[in-house]
Amino acid sequence: MGKLVVSEFITLDGVIEDPGGSEDYVHGGWTFEYDRGDDGNEFKLDELMEAEAQLFGRVTYEGFAQAWPSREGDFADKLNNDPKYVVSTSLTDPQWAGTTVLTGDVAAAVRDLKAQQDGELLVPGSGALVRWLLANDLVDQLDLLTYPVVIGQGTRLFPDSGPDVALDLVNSRTTSRGITIQTYRPLGRPEYVTSTVDPEHVMRDATSGRRS
Repeated sequence: MGKLVVSEFITLDGVIEDPGGSEDYVHGGWTFEYDRGDDGNEFKLDELMEAEAQLFGRVTYEGFAQAWPSREGDFADKLNNDPKYVVSTSLTDPQWAGTTVLTGDVAAAVRDLKAQQDGELLVPGSGALVRWLLANDLVDQLDLLTYPVVIGQGTRLFPDSGPDVALDLVNSRTTSRGITIQTYRPLGRPEYVTSTVDPEHVMRDATSGRRS
């Protein structure tokens, strides 16, 4: 059984929209001010090399399909030669070699993809798809590359309202350029506990402490 790995570039305020500047977003391209450094680039290359296939939402897929087929090098070669799957109801004639469009019962299709391989199914970007995958308990690992920038607006990975997910921090590191790389494993829904402490009692103790 393979595992589904999500990989996201994200700002400190949780924005994932247009990190590469290809989507005509007013704050697009916010990653380019920050060089990932050799260690950050090595992480991204290792992440890709461990994948057996790629899974995209339509918007991310179209950006990748426009940028990568003409490029060369280890990263481009692996990406161009991997099997690619895109979730879309409107894409009918993908031009990027090795692409299969998933429609219909997408949850069943993704489960089948995971069952058919021993390695990783990698999901780069694709925010709307990732939120749907999390809501349907299909994500096995979440890699977040957090850039030290706050841009104040844009689509966030986790919306104001949506499914709640408990996460286990598996690994954390900081690159030489100040980008943090955190790997999480979803643990299902969080547990919530209602406090039994009387807030008025706490306030009285605090006030008493200040007077003493």
